[in-house]
Amino acid sequence: MALIVQKYGGSSLTDVEKIKKIAARVIAAKDSGDEIVVVVSARGDTTDKLIKLAHQINEQPAEREMDMLLSTGEQVSAALLTMAIHAQGKDATSFTGTQVGIATDSSHTRAKILKIDAKRVKNKLEKGHIVIVAGFQGIDYEGNITTLGRGGSDLTAVSLAAVLNAQRCEICTDVEGVYTADPRIVPEARKLNVVSYDEMLEMASLGAYVLYDRSVEMAKRFSVPLHIRHSFSRNPGTLIIKEDKSMEDILVRGITLSKEEAKVSFHGVSDKPGVAAKLFQAIASANISVNMIIQNVSKEGLSDISFTVAKGDLKKAIAMARKVSRQIGGCKVSADDGIANVSIVGIGMGRHSGVAAEMFTALAEEGVNIQMISTSEIKISCIVSEKDGKKAARAIHTKFKLGKRN
Repeated sequence: MALIVQKYGGSSLTDVEKIKKIAARVIAAKDSGDEIVVVVSARGDTTDKLIKLAHQINEQPAEREMDMLLSTGEQVSAALLTMAIHAQGKDATSFTGTQVGIATDSSHTRAKILKIDAKRVKNKLEKGHIVIVAGFQGIDYEGNITTLGRGGSDLTAVSLAAVLNAQRCEICTDVEGVYTADPRIVPEARKLNVVSYDEMLEMASLGAYVLYDRSVEMAKRFSVPLHIRHSFSRNPGTLIIKEDKSMEDILVRGITLSKEEAKVSFHGVSDKPGVAAKLFQAIASANISVNMIIQNVSKEGLSDISFTVAKGDLKKAIAMARKVSRQIGGCKVSADDGIANVSIVGIGMGRHSGVAAEMFTALAEEGVNIQMISTSEIKISCIVSEKDGKKAARAIHTKFKLGKRN
């Protein structure tokens, strides 16, 4: 007998027929002899509708009240799936995040999980029940409902799998697994059988939205094997596991393309110690995460500094940048939200030379100009014009022959 945690995304629960099919799939897993815990997201576009409704009521709703509102979507999914399992003759119990003891900090809309009690889950499993948990939510030490932010249901599932010592955590969604690139952008992309935690973490942070980076970090920390698979298919998906030596033979595992970043630039910054620190301390104080930074060569004691942020943070970043500009002598501030981040990822890159040259050659052959470059041991990222993003991804995918089986 194995203990399996399954997570089903909102697209798997959009209507009655889908909910019944998921119930049957969960029951089949239970009948095979496994103990099953299921984590669910809100159905379809429920969360988006609730956000829209909130902003129709109040243009700037309090984050605490947003958590109260948005947590209801997952509760609806949990209750309906449990009812569907009951209708098919099996015992099941649904719980909210609060009821299973998911304790978080008080950072509303982006809370961090501090601990999980899970006694009630274990108790129901011992009684032979299938347990359904509303994802994306928890409770802080003052008794307030909190939500975990983007990908929160994935994080709930992985965290429960860690606490329960589950044999694996299945992330069931509307794709067959992790691909060498987004098949909607690169039709020749192929499904990967296995990906390391570090590779998946890079790919997730760079725009591969099959899985969110916080859940990958949690899985790596507690060595939880992840299986990304389609909700309505029996085909094997992609395993996310610890790296082994054989993985280093693969030069590039995959390509990512993100159009969710924007660039902010300071022009004519005084080139002296402490200026960059002042700039980015101010950005950090506004709780803005910076993804990539580049500083050009100083000319006549002045230089330009550019950095990228999430598009959702752009207005806040520009306001803070202009404020800092006035403090350091009035350098010019500009912004560009028409950029794309195209990246290659692979743990084998650190053992092979010439990878960057191949990537840059692929872009040059397509006439794609590189605006910024960032590297790590297992990834190379380039900022290009948004209009060149798809062309860049396809060119790099072809250059590294990722559509062909090794």
